[in-house]
Amino acid sequence: MAESESDAGAVVTNIGRVRGAQPIQITLEFARPEFLLDVDLRLPSTGITVLFGASGSGKTTLLRCVAGLERAPRAIVTVNGSEWQHDESIFLPTWRRPLGYVFQEPSLFAHLNVEQNIRYGLSRGAPASSASPASIDSVIELLGISALLHRKPTELSGGERQRVAIARALATQPQLLLLDEPLASLDQARRREILPWLGRLRDELKIPMLYVTHSADEVGRLADHLVVIDRGRVNASGPVSQVLSAINPVVVLGDDAGALLDVKVAEHDRHWKLVRVEFPGGDLWLRDTGFSTRDSTIPSTGKSARVRVLARDVSIATERPTHTSIQNIIPCLVESVAADLEESQSLVQLRCGESILLARITSRAVASLGLIAGVQVWAQIKAVALVD
Repeated sequence: MAESESDAGAVVTNIGRVRGAQPIQITLEFARPEFLLDVDLRLPSTGITVLFGASGSGKTTLLRCVAGLERAPRAIVTVNGSEWQHDESIFLPTWRRPLGYVFQEPSLFAHLNVEQNIRYGLSRGAPASSASPASIDSVIELLGISALLHRKPTELSGGERQRVAIARALATQPQLLLLDEPLASLDQARRREILPWLGRLRDELKIPMLYVTHSADEVGRLADHLVVIDRGRVNASGPVSQVLSAINPVVVLGDDAGALLDVKVAEHDRHWKLVRVEFPGGDLWLRDTGFSTRDSTIPSTGKSARVRVLARDVSIATERPTHTSIQNIIPCLVESVAADLEESQSLVQLRCGESILLARITSRAVASLGLIAGVQVWAQIKAVALVD
């Protein structure tokens, strides 16, 4: 039954509550020339699950197997209790799987305008699709492309084209949305343009999304659940904040190692242009980059946000520092210590109340400070990045 125009805003939002109540199962073995892709995953039925890893690690192959574009002889793919594949006995072709797929390149039809591109997908959707005009309108509104409907793809920016591609994938009301590095072909300016829209999809849609990337920035901004893949194997899988702060083993190496904190905005210091955020374990001062302006990324007081604290921006003291320019100093306990990628460096996991931080310091400093599990220390945080 088609929804009324007044229900348009609820159509997309309700997709996941109706269809995505059960976890997604992806179990497969698929031989590649470089390695064996061997995964066994149970993933959330809402939010964005990011498949993260270096290029060539098997992320896109995994996505293509879920979509039915690659046929792994040994595989179980179950979405919302419906088996899309079970080894050789069940295999739904791609066109029968109620999914949307967004590739690196938007691949829009040049001879069609935006609205025609979006509606083109309806005739090619899986049988389970029951899209209505109201649901399509709600997708268009959600992605902010109403003003673009009569333009041709050549008249759009790269970010606008990708938003149209996402709208086309969502128009059929899929049970699962797959995104294969949708920002990889965009320059930095266009990435900044489209990231807020992807965040809005995460917050307002209730359908599960599998999102492939090797960008730690996109992980921090978008991920609810994180799967780290290396040469076809799952190194870690779990809530994004837990996976990013793990060091046994370290799943994110180099400059991208760090912690992700869920925070709430507590106050604004108008005089010094700062904002204070609270998290379970302390509070932090950040630059207020103009929250009262139109282009602000700083939420209003009481609102939730995410901040990223890189391990390279955290130092450790065994006594509370005084007379220092660093404004964010938090009491913590050493949770564990692990070797970093470079032999001279170590990663120290710090427990601050209910939250975890990481610090990258020299192994010599670890030894001279006597840093072992249970030692009381102070974390000095030199920089904090608001990512959401």
